[in-house]
Amino acid sequence: VVASLMKVQAMRSLSGKPACTSSRRFSSVSCRATGSGSEGASSYSSRRESMKASINPSGARSRLVAPNAIEARPDVEALEKLVRSEAAPDASPVLICGQVSHSLTKEREEIIHSMEDFMEEKVYKYLKPVEKCWQAQDFLPDPASEDFIPEIQALRERTLALPDDYLVVLVGDMVTEEALPTYMSMLNTIDGTRDETGSDDTVWGKWTREWTAEENRHGDLLNKYLYLSGRVDMRQIEVTIQNLIGSGMCPKTENNPYLGFMYTSFQERATKVSHGNTGRSAAKHGDQALANICAQIASDEARHEKAYQL
Repeated sequence: VVASLMKVQAMRSLSGKPACTSSRRFSSVSCRATGSGSEGASSYSSRRESMKASINPSGARSRLVAPNAIEARPDVEALEKLVRSEAAPDASPVLICGQVSHSLTKEREEIIHSMEDFMEEKVYKYLKPVEKCWQAQDFLPDPASEDFIPEIQALRERTLALPDDYLVVLVGDMVTEEALPTYMSMLNTIDGTRDETGSDDTVWGKWTREWTAEENRHGDLLNKYLYLSGRVDMRQIEVTIQNLIGSGMCPKTENNPYLGFMYTSFQERATKVSHGNTGRSAAKHGDQALANICAQIASDEARHEKAYQL
């Protein structure tokens, strides 16, 4: 019965209907299309070996094929062709909730692993030691200072000159940065580079964690500045952020580093441009402090963009 349901789910995904009713449902079987459940469990082993031989000529990892690959049967051959990855057409087809996934072949994974020395020597240097990084408090009134209240009053007076439409854009920039947990989750779905334990000593694991730590300052600083300004509805913004992170994100990068890091390259450039523009607009409206904040964030994004472009 389960096998039949999975087959229906896979066929629905090709007709434009939702492949899964939720992200959790069918997670254990990953919406795979298999033969009829009436064949019985006794034939499963032989069918699985047949799948490995007929669907996995490229050498993609068998652990991805065993539970998820689509069996090469006459009634699903067309489906198998349609779920091939455009980025890696020689990879085993894996369909998870209607999305092509795990398209990294064994050969390409070996290339990724061979880049560890390059990452260590050329890319890792684009991250800064913590002691050399700016922190949000460097740009905000010091609560331990006697001038704390007057400095907040001065901040609120500066931000009165910011138009409403500008604040909408600034909130958008801040919310984008605050969705950082989603981006880290996405990076840790990428085959060949994911942080398997949460504290891997691999250069890929260290890059993901330390990149996240640097990016974390951006939303933190913008959030506090907007809070002190009194110009926006912070509770509604917080609800928006919680909904955004809770909804997750599927960038359709197929758990493939060749696609995943292309996405990050464009994301870094997009945020660099956006923060740069909001900074220049803040200066035009008389808030030089906010302009400096945006410029610092844009500078971080530009540095990260260089790393992903190597």
